[in-house]
Amino acid sequence: MKQIELVINNPSGLHARPAKVFSNLAKQFSCDIHITTADKKANAKSVISVLTLGVHAGTSVKIEANGDDEAKAITALETAIHSGLGEELDTGTTKPEPHNSKEEHIHKSEKLNVQHFDFQGVSGAPGIAIGKIFQYSKSTIEISDNFTDAKTEISMFVSAVKQARYELSILRDTMSDKSLDAAEIIDVHLEMLEDPELVELTRTNIQSGLGAAKAWENSFTEMALLISDVDDETLSERSKDVRDVGERILRILSGHQTEDLLLSTEGPIIVVAKDLSPSDTMALDQNKIVGFCTSEGGPTSHTAILARSLGIPAIVSADTQTLDIANDTEAIINGTAGTLISNPDNNSVVEANKLAAVYREKHEAALRTAHESATTKDGHRVPIFANVGTVAEVPKALEEGAEGIGLLRTEWLFLERSTPPSEEEQFIVMQDIMTMLAGKPLVIRTLDIGGDKPLPYISMKQESNPFLGERGIRLYWSQQDLLISQLRSIFRAAKPNLMRVMFPMVSDRDELRKIRKIFDEIRENMSAPNVELGIMIEVPSAAIMAEALAEDVDFFSIGTNDLTQYTLAVDRLNPNLNYLSDAMHPAVLKLIGQTISAAHAKNKHVALCGELGSDMQAVPVLLGLGIDEISVSISALAIVKSFIRTLSLRECKKMAQVALQCSTAAEVRYQLKQVSLD
Repeated sequence: MKQIELVINNPSGLHARPAKVFSNLAKQFSCDIHITTADKKANAKSVISVLTLGVHAGTSVKIEANGDDEAKAITALETAIHSGLGEELDTGTTKPEPHNSKEEHIHKSEKLNVQHFDFQGVSGAPGIAIGKIFQYSKSTIEISDNFTDAKTEISMFVSAVKQARYELSILRDTMSDKSLDAAEIIDVHLEMLEDPELVELTRTNIQSGLGAAKAWENSFTEMALLISDVDDETLSERSKDVRDVGERILRILSGHQTEDLLLSTEGPIIVVAKDLSPSDTMALDQNKIVGFCTSEGGPTSHTAILARSLGIPAIVSADTQTLDIANDTEAIINGTAGTLISNPDNNSVVEANKLAAVYREKHEAALRTAHESATTKDGHRVPIFANVGTVAEVPKALEEGAEGIGLLRTEWLFLERSTPPSEEEQFIVMQDIMTMLAGKPLVIRTLDIGGDKPLPYISMKQESNPFLGERGIRLYWSQQDLLISQLRSIFRAAKPNLMRVMFPMVSDRDELRKIRKIFDEIRENMSAPNVELGIMIEVPSAAIMAEALAEDVDFFSIGTNDLTQYTLAVDRLNPNLNYLSDAMHPAVLKLIGQTISAAHAKNKHVALCGELGSDMQAVPVLLGLGIDEISVSISALAIVKSFIRTLSLRECKKMAQVALQCSTAAEVRYQLKQVSLD
């Protein structure tokens, strides 16, 4: 038997998505695998069993494997946990956005509304809307205790699982274009359908003489209760996923007809419920619904997550008296303030309509002009690209106004698998993306693995500080096969002057020249078209030596997340140090400015692809420092482009100089608010 002790560092612990990745990986091995906490033990191959452990961030777990491939299993699971189990562990601290005068008016208005509210809850998703109350409750599913024989009952259960899988697959196809969060939730539900612990428990219940429906009900109820008892809000919320999947199969087994969730009531509608399952939320007609209000759940509930993803205001943990409001009652839902006003007076309605109009106008205006260039009032154009992590995100990025892809993370091609992707597999992906972009540029970051994001099929020594270890470009020297395969796939898919490649974690000119030599040799041997070579500026030494490095590259791309971490010596995963992790610190801004100046002196362009690019208070500073291109998350594209059109380069240069003269991040943010703009 092999075993290892590890600490789970995922921000929300082993919640549904990382638990699914963990269990899927465990299933690839024939040996028995268990994961244990201080007082609980679970089958690692069962996502539901893993959820019952209630593993939250910082929890120490022991993984035990017993069987022929036990050593390989332990190694794979260890590295997968260090990688974040499919989650990005290196997300920087979210910074509050500054507010212009109109935005400040919005927040003041919302606070004024508080004196009028009838019911208070917790903000689940921001926004404000007016609609009629629709009290939603699911009818009880009546099940029979009839039992024929075990073989027949098991066959009925298997058929119901197949039907549920079909329904969920259809729902996923419907929701995937609207919400990536919805698609991911459905993926977890699909995984739960065939969870080995749940299926085995149901079979055992049937063998004991229970009918398929009753056996299944007992099984999923037991599992849901185990998860709901977990002392962690986010994890205990996942018991609702089990119940949601459970009720779906129960409905099929009992012959209960699918409820009409499209609602016969005319919109706009504010749906009020004790709680809403993910299936309920996704099946409701979003063309009619302007708000969700539930008396249960919190900001981490699926109702809140989906509402935010769909752009629908939501309140959770609301006063239970909201369940007594009569249908068709006019109401105002303020998801930002967490309030629901029923039978509002005329003044409240007028104020709410104005506030909703401001929100709507701002959002719609940004979307209407999303495909226009981001050009300042004095004619300075800044291309705005998108950061994406999968092929599926590319069409959405283009729809939201991306002028290209400024950061294609390629790690997803290598994670959650036991063998590396082939050159052909990578080529097909790159070719598909180039086809989607239809002449727009693509910037690819080569495999950024190691340390905090290792791979199961790469043998690496455990490091006491992985962020300072063998990661990024440093890993390529011992894993040249991975590098060469990836570069060949890129060159095969390349089109002249439309593709750029950048290497992560470059800190020294010698390693840059070494990678440049490999890059050029492969491209020349393949007679591939011109592909620009760049590096990520995310290590302080690279920013300091930018003038020398600029001689060996075609461009720089500044990764402000890591640059901030390394410059300020702050672990971005440590919640106790969040107050220090601010990319607006003048030390970070000076390194950004120094990088830009050095690159421009060599006629090289500089992009920025970190979170700072979507910080509205930082955007003018970045323009003032001379950034040539900004790449942001898909959701920020239209807003950033719209905001840049309100600026002038002269104003931005003024703000940049103010920021550089400060001594702390807090001072930078305060002083920028005092700057008088034209």
